[in-house]
Amino acid sequence: MRRLLITGAAGGVGTMLRSGLHGVADEMRLVDLRPIDGEDVMVGDITDLAFARSAIAGCDACVHLAAIPVEAPFDEILHANLLGAWTVFEAARLEGCERIVFASSNHATGFYPITRHVTTTDPVRPDTFYGASKVFGEALGSLYHDKFGLRVACIRIGSAIPRPLNTRYLSTWISPNDLARLVTACLTSPNLGFAIVYGVSRNQRGWWDLEPGRRLGYEPQDDSEQFAKDIEPGPDSEFQGGVEFTGPGTTP
Repeated sequence: MRRLLITGAAGGVGTMLRSGLHGVADEMRLVDLRPIDGEDVMVGDITDLAFARSAIAGCDACVHLAAIPVEAPFDEILHANLLGAWTVFEAARLEGCERIVFASSNHATGFYPITRHVTTTDPVRPDTFYGASKVFGEALGSLYHDKFGLRVACIRIGSAIPRPLNTRYLSTWISPNDLARLVTACLTSPNLGFAIVYGVSRNQRGWWDLEPGRRLGYEPQDDSEQFAKDIEPGPDSEFQGGVEFTGPGTTP
């Protein structure tokens, strides 16, 4: 691959991924609303179609991470997450970028109970405006694949942090190295048409089906269980999205 674009490169997931994706492309182009110390970044608003086109021009693939990553008032989600997803897909179509890896979220199915093993063919059950915005991005990816031929992978990212922090994360954690493995598989698989995959390590306590990712070449290596003895019990929830997303008062 000659050139790869990463939007939202200064965010938490972008920071985890930048080093893990070195070598995937000859050149990596970074975009964010703010600069990154020591990095060459195109600073601008990806929800502006003209800017999005200039950012994606000449790129073979894009990892679209730019979004509000938590629940927020709907008008903010509408602008950053829904409009931002459309501008990236539309810019890719107009500029001939053939492959998009879209950062979806486990909160697209957050209202499934923790007793349920969830596959990517199960109906969506978003737990917030944020989760619903990721469902929209997945639908948009499906449209742009079917109508315009883009190759699209939507990754329902679990808890992408260096190590799990509470008992829920023992089910939802994806390690930095596994995240890089999964995104690399989505960027390089010759079998990708349109796919939804769960972004999670091979956790013993996992809730989600890993097979769609494996079909693209993702083989997770890490397991949250190594941290279990040091974990503080988290707030209990009957739902996979956790109390922060599914509890009372989580919709502004």
